[in-house]
Amino acid sequence: MTEIIDGNAVAQAVRDGLGDAIDTLADAGTTPTLATVLMSDDPASETYVSMKQDDCEEVGIEARDVEIDPDAPAEELFDTIDELNDDPDVNGILVQMPVPDHVDDREVLRRIDPLKDVDGFHPENVGRLVAGNARYKPCTPHGIQKLLADAGVETEGADAVVVGRSDIVGKPMANLLLQKTEGGNATVTVCHSRTEDLAARTRRADIVIAAAGVPEMIDGDMLGEGATVIDVGINRVDADNDKGYELVGDVDYESAKEVAGAITPVPGGVGPMTRAMLLWNTVKAASLQTGTDVSLP
Repeated sequence: MTEIIDGNAVAQAVRDGLGDAIDTLADAGTTPTLATVLMSDDPASETYVSMKQDDCEEVGIEARDVEIDPDAPAEELFDTIDELNDDPDVNGILVQMPVPDHVDDREVLRRIDPLKDVDGFHPENVGRLVAGNARYKPCTPHGIQKLLADAGVETEGADAVVVGRSDIVGKPMANLLLQKTEGGNATVTVCHSRTEDLAARTRRADIVIAAAGVPEMIDGDMLGEGATVIDVGINRVDADNDKGYELVGDVDYESAKEVAGAITPVPGGVGPMTRAMLLWNTVKAASLQTGTDVSLP
């Protein structure tokens, strides 16, 4: 029988496990603090930020909500980031993407203090990840590692295929699976829009991580029997229901679960883990910045 990997349950375990570390920091006079910066009026972005703030409140992390007019000049955002960098009470900074077109998103990432870059996207942190000495692992790939470990999936010696080469998921995920450490030691193939005969590559994989942003592009015929399937995609497609749409992943769930040994659903799979690992990184950031040793789950 196919195992349905419950991201909500694993994420809750991570949040619960942060309690001791947060208490240790509190005893040392520190409340981990995450500043979320929103420069958008996109309803989805507003919802994401609100959810992250609720997550912080649940575990005892202070959330600072900073909103900037989307029509404001880019320098207003950069000045805000500089102020948060200089604030010793702020441990983590997250600028909700996307930012308006007149703002250079790469400059946004470079502007954040690497020690407060809890997304793990600053060039310094990317370099440390590739070098095998990560300060903060990007939240989604880190969450996927946690899901694989919780499901008892052995990565060492496994043939893993990552479909998608984004800076946010595909590239760091491939790097983590490659590394000579627990949760790594896999043989990794990265596939993308120019890959020929994608199905031939995914069929021979022990682990398939779908992160291409294409609705239901991978179905059961493209999987090997017993493969572990991690679906990162979350796509809105038209549907005949009250909302007029439904959310689907990059994997055709119904056909894939007939073949897979384990699979994540959408929603309720990878998404909750991304949010949980943001909290994890924020607590780690507070630990690093204050020199307080904590035990992280």
